[in-house]
Amino acid sequence: MMSERISIKEVIQIYKIDDQFLNELIASELLHPETENSIQYIIYEELPHLERFTNWHYDLEINLPGIEIIYKLLNQMEELRIENKRLSKMSQDFTNWEDAEF
Repeated sequence: MMSERISIKEVIQIYKIDDQFLNELIASELLHPETENSIQYIIYEELPHLERFTNWHYDLEINLPGIEIIYKLLNQMEELRIENKRLSKMSQDFTNWEDAEF
């Protein structure tokens, strides 16, 4: 079963973005379109990413390499936040650090 999705042609019309910019996002693997019957689709789950990239590019005038770096750093920060939360929870289970196994 295919996820809910929107064609790239519709995305370009609705979001009023340049098709070259969208193709660059796909080429850099920031977006992962699905193809069916020679039509490319963006799944709805990726639309928030597209909106963020579009805002960064058009509103903040950030180029594609900048978008890639920002996206990578934000993902790393989220992973670190999750790891920090996990370690913090784990540390609450011990009365002293000698009991901890990392």
